Amino acid sequence: MEEEKKNTPPEPQKEEIRPVRRSGKMTKGLHDIIGGDLLSNHAVLSNLPFLIFLAILAMFYIGNTYYSEKTFKQIEKIKNELKELRYQSITAKAKMLDVCKQTEIAKKVELLGIKGTTTPPYKIFYSKALLKKETDTLHRNP
Repeated sequence: MEEEKKNTPPEPQKEEIRPVRRSGKMTKGLHDIIGGDLLSNHAVLSNLPFLIFLAILAMFYIGNTYYSEKTFKQIEKIKNELKELRYQSITAKAKMLDVCKQTEIAKKVELLGIKGTTTPPYKIFYSKALLKKETDTLHRNP
């Protein structure tokens, strides 16, 4: 028996048996999406109206975002324009106040040959009786 042991080749060493690693749910889902199996799945087909609703809702949401950004830009543009017009208004008002001063008007009128008055204004006092008497005399003597 010992001779038989010598003639027989040595037993190969046993390799450690490892369990085969299964593909995870993530990779299976990825394979389903890429392969198109996901769209033929019964659960997806039964929920197709809801998925279409979600897709339409997402499109409206994206459109609303673009619309609000566009509106915000228009508001900012109008605010800047309003600020510029306000500055122009203030400038025009300051120029007008400068031109409307009595001394400036007197200088411009003097160029036309009209001179300003040197006597100060005064009040005219009257009584109703005197006024009536004057109007009666005017009506009698035309």
